[in-house]
Amino acid sequence: YQLSNNEALPGHHDEIDVEFLGTTPFEPYVLQTNVYMRGSGDGNIIGREMKFYLWFDPTAEFHRYAIIWNPAEIIFFVDDIPIRRYPKKSDWTFPMRPMWVYGSIWDASSWATDHGKYRADYDYEPFVARYRDFKISGCTAACSRHVTASPYGRPGLSGGQYAAMEWVQRHYMVYDYCRDAKRDRSVIPEC
Repeated sequence: YQLSNNEALPGHHDEIDVEFLGTTPFEPYVLQTNVYMRGSGDGNIIGREMKFYLWFDPTAEFHRYAIIWNPAEIIFFVDDIPIRRYPKKSDWTFPMRPMWVYGSIWDASSWATDHGKYRADYDYEPFVARYRDFKISGCTAACSRHVTASPYGRPGLSGGQYAAMEWVQRHYMVYDYCRDAKRDRSVIPEC
């Protein structure tokens, strides 16, 4: 699922994603989180991806995935465990424009699974996504309500939540755009 304002700003939109990438045979599922802003129509979108193996089979039962996006940070959760925090460091590196919520299945075979090595197998269609207990909470663009993940109502995460996020990142993170030596550092100043 994703938040996006592509309908209002095609070719120049913002996006916050949680995506399951295709499966590589005999490998665990990959969950990708991504943040980008002011996407370019020339295909040179500057993604801020982090990828994780999951510590469970996401097809075996329902799990909870969540995004908290407020004026100070974006936090991604799996089963109430924070897996990534993306703090606002500047207006240029943080999406602040209103977005819609989308849920979809789309074929990203050309890049998602081992850089296109494993393609979607349409012998298994129709592909179905099911949502349960889907909840959206938010406010208008003029609203300044600060949604928090902290059980104490303060901005940010609690100490226990930071420890849980560090555990996930230490054991299950398989890609961090800030650690990718091939990335142009000039376009990701927040790193």
